[in-house]
Parts: sequence; structure tokens; C-alpha cells
Amino acid sequence: MTAAPLALSQARLPRWAPVLVGVIALALAGLPALLSGWGSVTWLVTAVAVFLVGMPLWSRLVEGRRAAVDRLVTALIWTAFAVACAPLVWLVYVVVRNGAPAINGRFLSISMLNVIGDEQGGIYHALLGTLLVTVAATVVSVPIGILTAIYLVEYGKRSRPARLITFLVDVMTGIPSIVAGLFALALLVLVFGTAFRAGIGGSIALSLLMVPTVVRSSEEMMRLVPDDLREASYALGVPKWRTVTGVVLPTSVAGIVTGVVLAISRVIGETAPLLVVAGATDGVNTNLFDGRMTTLPVFIFSQYATSTPVGYERAWGGALVLIALVMVLNLAARLVGRIFAPAKSH
Repeated sequence: MTAAPLALSQARLPRWAPVLVGVIALALAGLPALLSGWGSVTWLVTAVAVFLVGMPLWSRLVEGRRAAVDRLVTALIWTAFAVACAPLVWLVYVVVRNGAPAINGRFLSISMLNVIGDEQGGIYHALLGTLLVTVAATVVSVPIGILTAIYLVEYGKRSRPARLITFLVDVMTGIPSIVAGLFALALLVLVFGTAFRAGIGGSIALSLLMVPTVVRSSEEMMRLVPDDLREASYALGVPKWRTVTGVVLPTSVAGIVTGVVLAISRVIGETAPLLVVAGATDGVNTNLFDGRMTTLPVFIFSQYATSTPVGYERAWGGALVLIALVMVLNLAARLVGRIFAPAKSH
């Protein structure tokens, strides 16, 4: 009597099995949903629960325990991913649905100066103010943040000043935005007087919020640069400052650019500090150092506060433009990071 040969392969479910289980789960959850009058969210949650039970159970009967566990964990990961993406997708959908009707050529090219009631008004002054204030804040924050990160990684190491700077950066990361606005306001009042309001004050406030993000992201990217590259540069007799500028920064530039864009995205939607220190105006102001200056977040707030249908439409239109700006910044960061990323050897 000969022993039965060992099977070297395990039975597998067909590739369309998850789709079939998903359809059955929707159908099984749909029956009580119809009878009990559940909403679409409850129906979907019930269907997901049925899928998380049914798919591993079928896999356990056909493929074995290990495959069933693998399918269960995979389903849980995809469920968590969907739950994380759902608010973002819903937010974009709502903003596009409510904001798209307001977008037209006049809305983007005129201001709110002398606009009364339901007359056509635009966001040109707020869009220009947002760009000017954010660019000025970036010009101030990026050099300070990158130079601070260079000191922490290349020169300070674990010295007492470096530890103190790290602690202060961590504290600044968590400060409320209104505190940054009050600080900028106090500084401007101390220098120019109590009635002074200008866009540069908003840039100062946003700089306080941007610097910690730039420092931490740049620091982490520079720490990822292998020490072998630094040691090879030193072995060739290259001084430390040229090693930093010629080796460390070019190697980590992709991550640094991404961190800068994240910092800009973090502050471009701030409302409270800009409302406090930069104020608001209905006309175009291109001078950061003289006069009040409106930004998109302040425009959105002021229009929504009117509690009128036209005001709501303008607010949603401004929100859509603001989201589009952030998206363009992120795409530009990816492009710049891909261009300047170090070449990979094959």
C-alpha cells in the first residue's frame, strides 16, 4: 500500500470571489434596509460588516485558515482606507457642487468694491491678497526654517542650544493660530500705532505658523541623507559648508520642497490671524505695508456671515478656488521634487 502523494498546491477562490461576496452583502443588507427604512449610510455599514464576515468564512472553507486571515486583514485595511477617504471625497463633492455655479470670468476678475446687495461681485481682491500675504510669509519662513534645520542636523547635534531650539519648535507647532495673530498685532501696534493694519502683519502671523513645519520636515529629510555621502565629501577635502550645500541639500531637496508646500497648505486657509491683523477691505490693495488687505479665508468668512443666498454662493465659490490653489501647490511640489530628486543607480 503506497502513501497518497502530498498536495503541493492549495485550492484558491476565483478572482471574482470578492465581487460576488460584495454583491451578496449589499443584497443581504438591502433587505432589512428596505423593511426598516434605513438610510444609505446604515445600509452600507451593514453591507461592509456582512462582507467582513462572509469573505473570510468562504476563504476558510476553501483555502484554509492562513488565507482566510489574510483576506480578513486585507478587507480591514481597504475598509479603513475607504473610511479615511470618505470625508475628503464628500468634502470635495460638496464644495464643487456648491461652488461651481459661482465660478465665472467676472467672479475671478472683479472685486467687491461698490457691490450692493445681490449685484455681481468677485474674489479678485481676496485672491490677490492671499497670494501676496502667502508669498511674503514663505519668503520669511523658508530661509529661517531651512537654516535652523541645517544647524540642528549638521552643527548643533545634541548640544544644549539644539535641544532648546527643538523644544521651542515643538511648542510653536502647537500654538493656536489666533495667538500668532495677536503676537503680530502687538508687534505692529508697538511699532506703528494702534490703528495700523496691513498685509505684512498677516505675513508675520503666518510665518510663525510656517516655521515649525519647515524646520521639522527639513530636519527629518536631512537626517535621511546617509552619513557615507558626508564622509566621502570630507575625505576629498571639501569643507563642511560646501558639503551641506553641495551634498546634503541637493540630496534632500525633494523632501524639503514637500515640507515647504505642506507648510504653505497649512497656513493658506487660516482666517483668525489674518482677520485680526490684516483686516478686510472690499477693494484691491497690492501694498503689503499700507492698508487693510483681504484674503480668501477672510472673504469666505465675511460672505458666509451675510446669511444671504448670494453670500453663501460667493463663499462656496471662494472655498472652491482655495482648494484649487492647494491642489496646484501640491502638484507643483511633486513636479519639483521629481525634477530635483537625486538620480537612482540601477
